[in-house]
Amino acid sequence: MKGAEIRAMSAEEREQRLAELYGEWRDLRFQEAVGQLTATARIRQIRKDIARIKTIQGEVERAEKSAARA
Repeated sequence: MKGAEIRAMSAEEREQRLAELYGEWRDLRFQEAVGQLTATARIRQIRKDIARIKTIQGEVERAEKSAARA
């Protein structure tokens, strides 16, 4: 998922996607614990996507706060 795609989403869509990623990450960690994980690279990709979404959410919040002050 690219930053431009995330920025194009609404706040609700970002929250929904974040919840989906956390759920998928939980499932993959469980598979890893029981030795059934085949897509090991997916865990890293999910973690990066979560970080991207959280970073953009922070940027949006800071922009809204600075706009409110001006």
